[in-house]
Amino acid sequence: MTTRILVVEDEAAIAELVALNLRHAGFEVVVVPSAEDAQREIDRSLPALALLDWMLPGQSGLALARRWRADERTRGLPVIMLTARSEEADTVAGLEAGADDYLTKPFSPKELLARIRAVLRRRAPQALDDAVHIGDLRLDPATRRVTVERDRDSLEVRIGPTEFKLLHFLMTHPERVHSRAQLLDRVWGDHVFIEERTVDVHIKRLREALTPVDRAGLVETVRGAGYRMARPGSGSLAA
Repeated sequence: MTTRILVVEDEAAIAELVALNLRHAGFEVVVVPSAEDAQREIDRSLPALALLDWMLPGQSGLALARRWRADERTRGLPVIMLTARSEEADTVAGLEAGADDYLTKPFSPKELLARIRAVLRRRAPQALDDAVHIGDLRLDPATRRVTVERDRDSLEVRIGPTEFKLLHFLMTHPERVHSRAQLLDRVWGDHVFIEERTVDVHIKRLREALTPVDRAGLVETVRGAGYRMARPGSGSLAA
């Protein structure tokens, strides 16, 4: 599933630049020019995060952020304020209005992407201590063990640290297709200079680790899209 970001920005050139960079990084982007349009989009469907300009026609981004924080449905929506206002008092006002982060114009695309990834990780962390299961495949973050439970036996999977993180993410998002860029964002985090093909290498290693327990087929390639973790017996088509 693509991570959708709502960009609320009335300056067309800035909105276009932001949207271009976010789409290149693998995000789905919806751009609106006003608080009213943003609220209509929010009412229709909640995004994963909102980039909210302070100075908007009509209602300000600051007022809109306060409105979202006061509403139970949007209280947990991650918000990053974008603004030309750089005084400390303005930063404080933005954060007190409920923004998770505050980015002053002009900003670099790399910094924006890093801030987005950081906020998404803070606001929606994986449950690091909870064991997850896909069929008889079990991953326990607390003990760093991956096992396959068969009858009364427990077969341990020998797996590297990166493959462990990759498997954890895939198992906590079963049946969803993730592009290489999305996996880099969620598994490797801020290491933005890693080549996307690195994902292929670690997917191969993950499958090799799961082969001795006959579970490599759970990690599917979806042609032209990316990878997903299938549930046993789901009947999905793998490449």
